[in-house]
Amino acid sequence: MGRDMNLRHILVANVFFAPFSYGGATVVAEQVATALIKQGGYRVTVVSLCARNDIAPYDVIKSQKNGIVNYLINVPEHRSYGEIYNNPEVTARLAELISALEPDLIHAHCIQDIGTGIITAAEGANVPVILSVHDFWWLCERQFMIKLDERYCGQNPVRIDRCRGCVDNFWAAKTRFNHLQAMSEKVALVTYPSQFAKELSEASGFAKGRGVVWKNGVNPPEPAFFDKQAARRASDQRITFGYVGGPAQIKGWPQIEQAFAGIKSGKFRGLVVDGSRDGSWWQAKQLSKLPGSWEIYPRFEQHNMDDFYAEIDVLLFMSQWKETFGLAIREALARGITVIQTDSGGTVEHGAIRQEDLIPIAAPPGQLREQMDQVLRSGKRERAPYPVVHFADQAREFSALVDQVLQEVERAA
Repeated sequence: MGRDMNLRHILVANVFFAPFSYGGATVVAEQVATALIKQGGYRVTVVSLCARNDIAPYDVIKSQKNGIVNYLINVPEHRSYGEIYNNPEVTARLAELISALEPDLIHAHCIQDIGTGIITAAEGANVPVILSVHDFWWLCERQFMIKLDERYCGQNPVRIDRCRGCVDNFWAAKTRFNHLQAMSEKVALVTYPSQFAKELSEASGFAKGRGVVWKNGVNPPEPAFFDKQAARRASDQRITFGYVGGPAQIKGWPQIEQAFAGIKSGKFRGLVVDGSRDGSWWQAKQLSKLPGSWEIYPRFEQHNMDDFYAEIDVLLFMSQWKETFGLAIREALARGITVIQTDSGGTVEHGAIRQEDLIPIAAPPGQLREQMDQVLRSGKRERAPYPVVHFADQAREFSALVDQVLQEVERAA
């Protein structure tokens, strides 16, 4: 047990974690950990990675933010293909940390680069593992099932023998695939953010019978959000479209660009968020050539995302691949923002949009243009906030899963 016998001690493993945060899965890991502590009954410690040249390879440094201790394993920049998913040096550090920390349960989130050693080390210490799958890393060495031509693979189920055209070394890829499948049998429970992700993974042979859908939450709007939104709408009558993906084909920017190019009216605003760390995503894009008034909005975090959402009326989510979840979609719906989106896997499992209004992946730009034209013609910007799961709800659901796993461990003892 951990230091306080009255608190359950959870060790969270995620490739990134505060103070070095990046990506939607990291947001989920951080927010659920914080909510668990706030709700009481839990102590949370974290293990994540860093890559620093001023520290010896595989040294461990200790950091802390918002009351959560984070142990960072320093990995060298150049590692072999196998070390990305199963690194003996990382496994050794994990085993040492588990021995010292004595957690009651390990919650493995995005463990790409950490590798399956977290499961091996936990098994050696008789600590149960809840594995949370956020993307397709467990099925695809390219992580997102996006082929070399930047198009969605579309396999369902995934069969490794059909991956020869995408991988550099098929034998290595097959070894990886078989290893990850075998390691999935060693965890107590696997969570997925959507039914789509669960069905695809289990159909592909991953952790059959061990999975549950555990939907990701969002941070609700701050109390002042709707006043801020109303004030902006009163001061500027133009409808504002927002886009939070990068300028890549797989996120649908070419379709968005082509759709806007055919719109006759210019009486609207467009905001594109530069989510890059160095502000480089949109440097080469000439947004001024599009109709309307376009601006680049700086990268934002959870604590200030209301500032962005108060500026937009419509979120464009034109992903051209089947994603496991859509965090930005839920954030927008919770704030009364219209969403125009593709039929992109787990992103549609919210009930706020009719199936017939979803735009098929690879649809011509005309379908998107038609929906945007409808919004512009109607001039309607107000819509009721849609009820979505909050991180506090998600943490309570996770607590119930922890109860379930630890009770099963006790019965088996």
